[in-house]
Amino acid sequence: MSTIVAGVAASHSTLMNTHWSEVDHLDSAHRFRDGLETARAYVAEQAPDTIVVIGSNHFRGLFLDLMPTITVGVAEVLGAGEAQTPEGALPVDQDLAKKLVDGLVGDHFDPALSLRLTVDHGVTHSLQHLVPGLDIPIVPVVVNMFTPPLMPLPRAHALGTSIASAIAADGADKRVLVLASGGLSHRLPWPDWSQTLSDDDRFLVEAWLNGRHQWKEYEVRRRQIIRAATPDVNADFDRDFLAQLESGDLSRTLALNNDELEDVAGNGAQEIRSWIAMTAAVGPGRGRTLAYEPIDEWLTGMGVALFEPVSSPAAPKGKA
Repeated sequence: MSTIVAGVAASHSTLMNTHWSEVDHLDSAHRFRDGLETARAYVAEQAPDTIVVIGSNHFRGLFLDLMPTITVGVAEVLGAGEAQTPEGALPVDQDLAKKLVDGLVGDHFDPALSLRLTVDHGVTHSLQHLVPGLDIPIVPVVVNMFTPPLMPLPRAHALGTSIASAIAADGADKRVLVLASGGLSHRLPWPDWSQTLSDDDRFLVEAWLNGRHQWKEYEVRRRQIIRAATPDVNADFDRDFLAQLESGDLSRTLALNNDELEDVAGNGAQEIRSWIAMTAAVGPGRGRTLAYEPIDEWLTGMGVALFEPVSSPAAPKGKA
């Protein structure tokens, strides 16, 4: 059986790639980047054979013409390459990916599978900074976190439990790390597709619907709309969530319904589903916050955390 050795969670913001000069004077930005560096070293120490990446889609690989709740990349996985994130083919653990899909179906989930999945920074930004060589095979699990209907938060926890079961039953002997990408609190100027109120709203919905073969044509104006948004970060929510993670008990967060989560922490906070699923996959454990900074320039509460099982797995191969 394969073993989940640990979980790592990290917020993402492509502005870190493209507009670093605007925040270089901020200690907070450097502290967050230092947290990523610490997490990068931790990932290397764990020597994983495979990384299961649970992340979101920002309408560069999946679109409103068809939006699955869960999509697993089982063969070819391509980075979209937006905003200086990785572009092109990523290494994939096809055997584990197929077993994961079968396990999810056996646990009464209905995952979509893709033999050619494009992932954007909802998956690639964290990989870029935590696995800079992009040399560890991945299994991408893309969860719809922006287009209603969204799975309830307890369902995200059950997803993580199912991922763990599939890994344990895969018949292999791999060290697997689970990476959660996204969050924490932030509010994006993204409309409900059924209630467009402005030209920007209508443009975004058009991009989300028609972008499958031409998403790059919409990219400049999309970025302009995002950059013009007013920051809305709830640092109190974020710090409380991280405290729950450190204790190993997310029950207060799991008690929120989707509307309550959006009201208190913004529509972007729906991405904490990836953090929730990661902790459930690791199982009983405790977290360590490596960095947390509310960075208005990136519109987001930026966090990096580790989640380690209570009983540590065996040491990596070749290590004492």
